[in-house]
Amino acid sequence: MILPCTVQAEPGYNSWPMIQTLGSSLICVYSKGKAHLIDEPCRGVYARSSADGGRTWGAENPVCNSGEFGEVATGKGYDSTGAALFWVRCCKAWSFPTAMHHELYRTADGVHFEKISVPELQPVPIQISDIFSMPEKGELAALWFAGDYQGGDNNSWGMLFSRDDGRTWTQLVLEDHLPKKMWPTEQSAVYLGKGRLLAIARRESGRGEDCEMKVQFQLESSDYGRSWKKYLTNISDIQESTPSLVLTDHGAVCNYYYQRTAGLLKRRVAKADSVWGHPADWPEPEILTCGSKESYHAGNVNAVAASGRHMIAFYSGNEKDTAVMVFPADMPQGV
Repeated sequence: MILPCTVQAEPGYNSWPMIQTLGSSLICVYSKGKAHLIDEPCRGVYARSSADGGRTWGAENPVCNSGEFGEVATGKGYDSTGAALFWVRCCKAWSFPTAMHHELYRTADGVHFEKISVPELQPVPIQISDIFSMPEKGELAALWFAGDYQGGDNNSWGMLFSRDDGRTWTQLVLEDHLPKKMWPTEQSAVYLGKGRLLAIARRESGRGEDCEMKVQFQLESSDYGRSWKKYLTNISDIQESTPSLVLTDHGAVCNYYYQRTAGLLKRRVAKADSVWGHPADWPEPEILTCGSKESYHAGNVNAVAASGRHMIAFYSGNEKDTAVMVFPADMPQGV
């Protein structure tokens, strides 16, 4: 089995990576702290770049580290010039959403990062996911979710739209007052063209809860994200795992995720048209590589297409020390 390459492995809790191409290089943005805590003031966001397909990584560059908020990268994308965009969640206390806001950073070189937007949103999202482009509409868009992970019904999700390369955003609430079991979180979407969007999302569950809870959601929109259908998939080899979708040039969707407690990085591949409206038709997974089996101290996959391969970033370790890793996956064959 091919082993992943290491991006960041200094002592501490290195986690929650985002990976993106920037020109001929790769850029990996990640968060550094001391524990699995999003609100520790010492937690900041940093970046490294690779010019050799992820085998080696250059010097670390700061994105942001205020010393006041715990900062975590939650989404990535591009603006119309090809510059990379990264959402950063800034959390002052584990209290949703009163002590939280989101900042959007732009970089053209992977070294210098400019904060270009701090949108005022209501409800305040827990997370804003990857940014994608809908060229026919001249829009950038991203999914978000808000709530508190408790037993109530104050959970919601929706879309953000921008027509000025991410400088300003409008917010659309798609569903609110949701119980936790019907709440799609940590969504990843691909744009199929002609207004069609396909997304996979995590389904929140607690330890020891019914196994039926532990499946991924599939979300579908035919009107540029203004309305959606929500389904449960047949993908159950997960435990609160963050998905990451990549659309190939041949219309196949690669669904990457990390099977927590088993320590396995997996991929399911299907033609987009074969699972559209058929969420239970995802094929069996491939096992790509392995990592830590330490429950919540590994996972959070984020993938990107680069130089004929898919590069998949994740983190792996234990409650005190984790490393940011990148695995190079060959393109799927025969789909």
